[in-house]
Amino acid sequence: MARPRVNAAGGLPAIAYVMRKAWGTGEFSDTLKRLKSKNTCKTCALGMGGQNGGMVNEVGHFPEVCKKSVQAQAADMQPAIPESYFRAHDLTALRRLSSAQAENLGRLGFPIALRPGADRFERVTWDEALRVGGDALRTTQPDRTFWYASGRSGNESAFLMQLIARAYGSPNIHNCSFYCHNASTVALTDIYGSGTASTTLDDLSKADLVIVAGANPASNHPRLVTQLITLRRRGGKVIVVNPLSELGLRRFRLPSDARSLAAGSQVSDLYLQPRIGGDIALFTALLALVDWDEGFVAEHTSGAEPLREFLADVDLSGLDESSGVPLAQIRQAAALVSQARRGIFMWSMGLTHHEHGTDNIRALGNLALARGFLGRPGAGLMPIRGHSNVQGVGSMGVSPTLKAAFAQELEQRYGITAQPSGQDTFASMQAALAGDVDVAVLVGGNLWGSNPDSAWASQALQNIGTTVSLTTKLNPGHFHGNGRTAVILPVLARDEEQQATTQESMFNYVRLSEGGQPSVEGELRSETDVLASLAAGALGSDRFDWNALRSHAGLRAGIAAVVPGYEAIDRIAADGEFQVSGRTFHEPHFATEDGRARFHVVDVPPAPDGFRLMTIRSEGQFNTVVYDEEDLYRGNGRRDVVMLNAVDAALLGLREGDRVEVSSAVGTMRVHAAIVDIARHAVAMYYPEANVLVDARLDPESKTPAFKSVPVEVRKV
Repeated sequence: MARPRVNAAGGLPAIAYVMRKAWGTGEFSDTLKRLKSKNTCKTCALGMGGQNGGMVNEVGHFPEVCKKSVQAQAADMQPAIPESYFRAHDLTALRRLSSAQAENLGRLGFPIALRPGADRFERVTWDEALRVGGDALRTTQPDRTFWYASGRSGNESAFLMQLIARAYGSPNIHNCSFYCHNASTVALTDIYGSGTASTTLDDLSKADLVIVAGANPASNHPRLVTQLITLRRRGGKVIVVNPLSELGLRRFRLPSDARSLAAGSQVSDLYLQPRIGGDIALFTALLALVDWDEGFVAEHTSGAEPLREFLADVDLSGLDESSGVPLAQIRQAAALVSQARRGIFMWSMGLTHHEHGTDNIRALGNLALARGFLGRPGAGLMPIRGHSNVQGVGSMGVSPTLKAAFAQELEQRYGITAQPSGQDTFASMQAALAGDVDVAVLVGGNLWGSNPDSAWASQALQNIGTTVSLTTKLNPGHFHGNGRTAVILPVLARDEEQQATTQESMFNYVRLSEGGQPSVEGELRSETDVLASLAAGALGSDRFDWNALRSHAGLRAGIAAVVPGYEAIDRIAADGEFQVSGRTFHEPHFATEDGRARFHVVDVPPAPDGFRLMTIRSEGQFNTVVYDEEDLYRGNGRRDVVMLNAVDAALLGLREGDRVEVSSAVGTMRVHAAIVDIARHAVAMYYPEANVLVDARLDPESKTPAFKSVPVEVRKV
């Protein structure tokens, strides 16, 4: 059986790793200075940094830092890739690079282009690169373009991108959340009228129960584990729901806490391991067993009666089977939920990456409403978001559909009439495959690596006439997802910007990043400067003063006028960082038409047959970026593995390390067996490599692919 290399997550190994990474930049003092600077952390959306300093969270706690922060900072401090590298390596060679190898190439220091029929990228001038992009946009129809942003951009460049796209006439504007938390956005809007967390970070200090469902914060959001351990110390309870047993959700050593560092800390009180796809059955069983807060339900919710009628016909023994969780454990969880006075339910893509991802969140929301865990401090619903500004990018209108108030103010201030709707991310990929996309503007991210069915994604993106990418570093998406003409433009990192930028945490808290000096030499430009230059080439200067729109202060004034809840952003430099208004619910009046939160009847899907694959990230990874091949906390020294249950392995005649073939409807991989503590009939493999196996089944409401419920066959070879 694969065994973790340590007996608890975090601790001295994490401290040693951070020190090695910081020293490895060759500029230890500069690394520390940048980590402490008044800039928002570059990695997750938990929130850290801003005007209180880079190692301070939004409730003022210091020090706040983790491996992810240091990994991202060290990566941005790598030297620039020499021009000779591109002369020596053709596209075929670049496509052989792993994510880690591409990450370690260094920073992109000058524009590069791939011309039609060429076999390698070449260095080009900024003028030429912008001319290629501008000409491509000017000579096609707006509906034959799409505009995509990752969550690492600042609010200013995100707002400018959607402004340009809509002025140009394209409604095909989207961001990476369509492939992660869009199910959360859809479901939460249905429940209480806002698509974001109902809580603040400080609410975690007031809760006495947390459910962590379909998430592994010990690896992906390590600082969140501090909150869980602190909650348990004051007598609270933590329930984890995850098919895979994760070391860091059982035991963790907090580097910033002497007691925890020495002895380790228990993270969870109860660890439930449902079958893949069994979440709705589990949440429905809990809903049938917990004590309801009848006063809250009567005064502050709607839809309870149809749900009660539905629950009256529920067979608990059937839900036991459908969920894969023994009824005794379900009853134990129900007792903990009933005993709690203030509960916060948090989740990540383990819930959203299913064909019924939106319903997963609705089912969990029903449980929160039944207990009255909404509309008061210390209680609520909390999606754990990834990229540091993915929520802000969505707030800025990087979406195919705008809320009515946003669209109205956009027209009033800028004279732009937004089209009712455009393509979501998957629809744009389908259009590309069909030959209906001439230009794609990609601001950050790895769209190829974020898509299901890698072969399909390559074919679609390589069918685009021109791709224009803005990035700090290269990744496999630039080599597998290039258009027939591809332009890649180097931009400044957040802490290198010459103008201040803003970011929104997953708690709806907006920070101001002051920027700084570039850490590498090169021809780097701000994202806003690049986008404004592209717009000038494509649209001319008759309608907009693109020079004026390069001003971040000017853009913030526009955001304040257009984006609901962001009225304070144009005063952020003087008045300070702020909470977006209208999203946090500490009183039981919600953003729905009648002010009530809504229950939903959620049908329990049938238990799937055969093996189901969940794609996951390693401890040494952030989104599609792989920093380290080893997964310390799962005991895997390599990434070409399939993790499976010991009983399933025995039935297949497999031992640890045996060669295994995993196949799906769209692909096959040969990997090594890693026997782990995971639910029966569940297997796990690393993303993005395992995207080869992920077929293009979507949640029909969120349009999110089912990355964590892929039917597969497993056999020994």
